[in-house]
Amino acid sequence: MASVVEPASKHLAAHHPSRFLISDLCALLETYLDAQHVKSVYHAYLFSATAHEGQTRLTGEPYIYHPLAVARVLAGMHMDAQTIVAAVLHDVIEDTETAKGQITQEFGKDVAELVDGVSKLTHLEFGSKQEAQAENFRKMMLAFAKDVRVIIIKLADRLHNMRTLSGVALEKRKRVARETLDIYAPIALRLGMHELCMELEELSFKTLWPRRYEVLQDSVKRTNVNRKRLLQEAEKNLCERLDDAGIVSRIHGREKNIYSIYRKMKEKHLQFSEVFDVFGFRIVVADVDTCYRVLGVIHNLYKPVPGKFKDYIAIPKKNAYQSLHTVLFGPKGIPVEVQIRSEEMDQVAQSGIAAHWMYKGGKGDHAGPHTRTKEWLKTVSEIQHSSGSSLEFLESVKIDLFYDEIYVFTPRGDILELPVNATAVDFAYAVHSDIGNHCVGARINRRLEPLSTILENGQTIDIITAPEGHPSPDWLNFIVTAKARSNIRSYLKNLQTEEAGQLGRRLLDQALIAYEKTWEDVSKRDLARLLKELQLESEQQLFVEVGLGDRMAPFVVKHLVSLRGLWMKLRSRSERKNPLAIRGTEGMVVSYGKCCHPIPGDSVVGVMNAGKGLVVHHVKCRNIVRHRKKSRDKWIHVYWDSNPGSEFTAEISIKTANERGVLAVVAAKISEESSNIENIILDEKFGTTTTITILLTVKDRDHLANLIRAVRKTPKVYKVKRI
Repeated sequence: MASVVEPASKHLAAHHPSRFLISDLCALLETYLDAQHVKSVYHAYLFSATAHEGQTRLTGEPYIYHPLAVARVLAGMHMDAQTIVAAVLHDVIEDTETAKGQITQEFGKDVAELVDGVSKLTHLEFGSKQEAQAENFRKMMLAFAKDVRVIIIKLADRLHNMRTLSGVALEKRKRVARETLDIYAPIALRLGMHELCMELEELSFKTLWPRRYEVLQDSVKRTNVNRKRLLQEAEKNLCERLDDAGIVSRIHGREKNIYSIYRKMKEKHLQFSEVFDVFGFRIVVADVDTCYRVLGVIHNLYKPVPGKFKDYIAIPKKNAYQSLHTVLFGPKGIPVEVQIRSEEMDQVAQSGIAAHWMYKGGKGDHAGPHTRTKEWLKTVSEIQHSSGSSLEFLESVKIDLFYDEIYVFTPRGDILELPVNATAVDFAYAVHSDIGNHCVGARINRRLEPLSTILENGQTIDIITAPEGHPSPDWLNFIVTAKARSNIRSYLKNLQTEEAGQLGRRLLDQALIAYEKTWEDVSKRDLARLLKELQLESEQQLFVEVGLGDRMAPFVVKHLVSLRGLWMKLRSRSERKNPLAIRGTEGMVVSYGKCCHPIPGDSVVGVMNAGKGLVVHHVKCRNIVRHRKKSRDKWIHVYWDSNPGSEFTAEISIKTANERGVLAVVAAKISEESSNIENIILDEKFGTTTTITILLTVKDRDHLANLIRAVRKTPKVYKVKRI
């Protein structure tokens, strides 16, 4: 018989004795490594056993069993000798007195770097567990960028820890399982290591939600019993039809893992009976051409479910996964998913990046996962350089790990894979960071569309750039990719720092006017003493902290005066007579109260908010009046520059007739008055009348007054007032 039926694939955890001895490891290694390499692993075992002597795990067994078990997982992937040695030694630096230098001396620099990359930063103090987790993750990913074997060792380490969680306290079990589900399982999937990923997910799910796991497991078992005869019939029919076509193949029974079923039910709000692909088959053939032949054969045998065909051979996934997926109406109409792939694709699908080592030197090209991993690592490195903190870096990478993909095209026909809900801005940054930083528009299928447009499968995107274009804070509200988010944040952070420095210098000059001085009058010696007293590294850092409101300019100046002692007695001229001019072009460090929407011509006051800068309010704003005494020291006397270089938002309330078309007429009138509408709220309806609140842009009070007069003259408008 040409086609062979094999049992459903089992997880890596299917059989793993609790005690795996060094003799077992060496016997396994001898099946693919030469004697000298096996000897080096045995030497590492002796070194590690000595270092861990007297240590036990929470399960009560000697500690050395853990690194041996990790090495066994890696040996099953046919990893190279250096990786196995590093696995046997991976906890030596972290949990014993052994230094990295000793490992370098005994086993070489490469092994020492691998061990150090996996080791946690135990010698540093962190403010929280989250911060410690984030910093350790950053360290691991940096080591990963240098050598991908670091993460493979870490994944094997995490797998064995998950298998032996029973000896750990419940709270820690939950925390480790949560971390595994959030970080390590997605990384394994991102690297194409599906078998390892599925076991990590299954063990995490079972730990976090044991009851849900049991219920779903029972449902799968019951369904399996009920459908067993029908599935056997489907297997037989598939084999016979492939044999008739002269196609040599292997057919595996496939069962969706419990966590995947749970996630699909949760995300798509499905009942268990509505999940189509709980059971299925994987057909493995010799080459790509035969994959498409098999597709034709099985579509002639059973009708395909419309919309359920996916060609991951023509367009591989980010982790280099390739296969044809289709769902068929099987015997009695039961849905059956079939995956069709070549032998080489099957190797890559199961082992991912590890296939680079497992089949090194064999026939076939397994560079796909390795190349895709390098591309991803390049993106991770960019995120690392753009992230301000470890927590921000961890958040960005986690966003990048969870994705359902769409495929779009560049104008030259190149395919880009992006997450579902990605926008034109995400596309721009995926092409290149500089294109993202200077994009001003997008053509989607040759039509001009806003940058916030959500992309769909198969679209062709052409990004329009301009030298003066730059990222907007508003983009953070709709972008979804980590690369776009980290680049935009980095740009805005640098921009905010620059603008804060400029504002801080102006605020210090303003505070010094009371002493008939400017910042230029401060000598280098006095500045050095001031910076030392304030524990600041540079003059620019002082400007930035003052501009962001972390330090108040009058207090800094008083501190300077008390240090100098010679300067000046206070003149009668006061700060109130020397307010700060507001130009409207200060950028991110000067904002305008959304509670009162001040505009040029209004009497205003500024309030310094730590970390945010100066917030300008109308002097009669309720928030200002309410906190007059509490925050008086943060007040800055400000006035409008004679020629503000920006537009400002104002809010008006309009009472109109409750009739169709009135809103459109009002909007047209506002547009005629050279104003843009930012937001519209239909507040209330009373019989024949409606109250509309509109947020719009104006240049100043005169512009707003003219606009209100024009709207008031509009038919069916009864009353207009500024809020």
